[in-house]
Amino acid sequence: MRQTCLNTVYDLAKKNKKILFIGSDLGPGVLDSFKKKYPDRFLMEGVAEQSIIGIAAGLAFENFRPYVNTIATFITRRCFEQVVIDLCLHNLPVTLIGNGGGLVYAPLGPTHQAIEDISIMRTLPNLTIISPCDAHEMRNLMLDSMNLKGPLYVRIARGGEDLITQKFKPKIGKAINLKKAKDYYFLTTGITSHIALKACDFLKKTENLECGVVHFSTIKPLDKLTLNRIIKNSKKIITVEENVKSGGFGSSILEFSSEISNNIKKSEIKIMALKDNFLNKYGTQQDLLEYSGLSYKELSKKMKNFIKE
Repeated sequence: MRQTCLNTVYDLAKKNKKILFIGSDLGPGVLDSFKKKYPDRFLMEGVAEQSIIGIAAGLAFENFRPYVNTIATFITRRCFEQVVIDLCLHNLPVTLIGNGGGLVYAPLGPTHQAIEDISIMRTLPNLTIISPCDAHEMRNLMLDSMNLKGPLYVRIARGGEDLITQKFKPKIGKAINLKKAKDYYFLTTGITSHIALKACDFLKKTENLECGVVHFSTIKPLDKLTLNRIIKNSKKIITVEENVKSGGFGSSILEFSSEISNNIKKSEIKIMALKDNFLNKYGTQQDLLEYSGLSYKELSKKMKNFIKE
């Protein structure tokens, strides 16, 4: 997905002279075509993440459209004050592209595992947050990013996912009902949508249970129309995210649910998320997802038991 994201930035730059790319020590070969064709709009600033946020803000004040790319933990942890004061306070149209959202960089340990970036960024006024689930959706949302008037955080998961949104026209702010059902739903974001779809197939095969999946690529602001309809008409909902529970995607669903009149609420809601601790266990992204209980079998077990309650 990262390559699709950056290639789309390049395609946008071909049509808009105000688009710039600003990177932070991303290694050789990143957007070489962009660098060769538009050297004056390609900035690679090295290990200076806080500085590049300030640079992006200054350029945005001069009516440029910066796309900033570095590792997700650096954008959200190291640059937090700059993102708040320089970008969000002034509602500037700067897109922050975070590589390695969730446990993508699992082997590098807690310093590179973005397990709380959704929680951190959700607190910021004016900031839109997206977490695409495949390359098709990534390209469509990046094209749509030009329509935003304020800052955007793009959470990039691992690459090479199966395409599950190709039948849809993804847009920022719109959820996608990937698999329709009547009573039981997984609400997902990012790559957890793939896990939930697999869990639905498993539940159908083993328990003859029909479960659905609604994918929220936009975590903030939520698609409230879709969410209201699901909460109103479903019996059991489980939210799934590659982020800690505190302040994450599931929390946003419960916050919205609390605002709905009890007269129309029908569903019960539970959250499945990463454990609330730094993951010192060594392994791949898949290893740590399973260790954290975010496998399709664990999702299936959770839903099965939830339905029985």
